[in-house]
Amino acid sequence: MLRVFGLGAFMIAIAIAIYLYSKDAQNLASSSPGGTLTSQAEVTGVRTDLLSIANAERSAMASEGKYLSLDDLVAGHYITMHGSRPPYSYDIETSSTGFRAVATRSDSGKPSQIWVDETMTVGSE
Repeated sequence: MLRVFGLGAFMIAIAIAIYLYSKDAQNLASSSPGGTLTSQAEVTGVRTDLLSIANAERSAMASEGKYLSLDDLVAGHYITMHGSRPPYSYDIETSSTGFRAVATRSDSGKPSQIWVDETMTVGSE
């Protein structure tokens, strides 16, 4: 009898834990920019890519004395990534004093743009 009671209590505890976990996952998903956990992972990947691009730009400035376009960074083997992470595509705006790497979303989700500049500051809109 005691074993049956213990098993029942264990099953109830597991059910409560699963319920709390699912509620926490729903709250996390609703707070992410696109409303899903997948979109949160996409945004995190894009931010990581942009920081990699920014580090590559800093390396290019140190070795070549100027900021480079995305194609030039790939050709110079500063980065190995492609120009996109669907649904985002990347572009770099350069000047003699700085750069801004921009990821633009091709569909209607949020954020529509994420960027990083020469100060390594990441922003979005």
